[in-house]
Amino acid sequence: MCGRIRPRWVLFMWRNLFFALMLVSTLSTNAYAHGVVGDYTFLEPLITQDPAPANELDILAPSWNRSSDANTYSIGSSVEKVLWLDDNHMPRFSIGGGSGWVHQSPFQEPSSQGFEGVTMFAKWAFFYSKEHEFLTSIGMQIQLPTGNTGIQESSHTSLGPTFLWEKGFGDLPNAPVLKYLRPFGIQTDFGYVPAIGGPTHHHMFADATIEYSLPYLSNNVQDIGLKWPLRNMFLFNEINYDQLITGPSGETFPALLATPGIAYISYHFEIAIGTQFALNNAARPGTHAAVLGLLDIFYDSFFPKWGNWTINKGPAE
Repeated sequence: MCGRIRPRWVLFMWRNLFFALMLVSTLSTNAYAHGVVGDYTFLEPLITQDPAPANELDILAPSWNRSSDANTYSIGSSVEKVLWLDDNHMPRFSIGGGSGWVHQSPFQEPSSQGFEGVTMFAKWAFFYSKEHEFLTSIGMQIQLPTGNTGIQESSHTSLGPTFLWEKGFGDLPNAPVLKYLRPFGIQTDFGYVPAIGGPTHHHMFADATIEYSLPYLSNNVQDIGLKWPLRNMFLFNEINYDQLITGPSGETFPALLATPGIAYISYHFEIAIGTQFALNNAARPGTHAAVLGLLDIFYDSFFPKWGNWTINKGPAE
């Protein structure tokens, strides 16, 4: 089987999983436990790294990409654990990691498949302002070449820093017309991850997510009568920059992509879907069409005592 047609069981699985999660969400409260800074709840983006430490399990992150020479299917997963809370019970430090499985189906060559390398990270939110719905953090990211040759991007270990911040617009005046800008939020990241012990794949990336929170609109600006599930929806668009600063000839040009999508967030989970469009010539051969998804489980909402365990506070009461 060449793998160029999306397997029906994947679509069947996502359809049934979606309806099961919708049923769970109708039984839960309207409270939000993740990515909250002040009154603003930030979503977990598809590409952009979330600046806020959180207890999360990205249990499924499927994607399909059609390039000029192949179809690529992948399923990623990752986990993050908060290890330190401050006296205001704001998450300040977390660690995490993840990997993925990839199936590449070239148009003119045999298919290949295997696992990507493992990525691990640590993240420290060193400043936040609830009043201004602002948080900024720094992190360290390491990529280990534990995957299959030909699938993982590099055969060398890579290590480097990341800088992240997010801002809600809720501190804008609650004036006519202007108040409808208050549900906007922005999340950004920047990272430089050079290879260790090898001359190739010195990787630099930067991303920005602009989002519009319908829950914030209904709860903090004006209730316009939105019903479930629209009341829990976020609209967003990401701008993604990716470049090899040094690398193989012809592969060091900066790629720019737009990733628009929609997300549904409940107390227990987030489910999001989006697509991608090339914004420059370097990105166009690798992105003729794309679909990305995310199922993010807030596992501490299911296991509140031990899911919220931290080094300095212990198990949640």
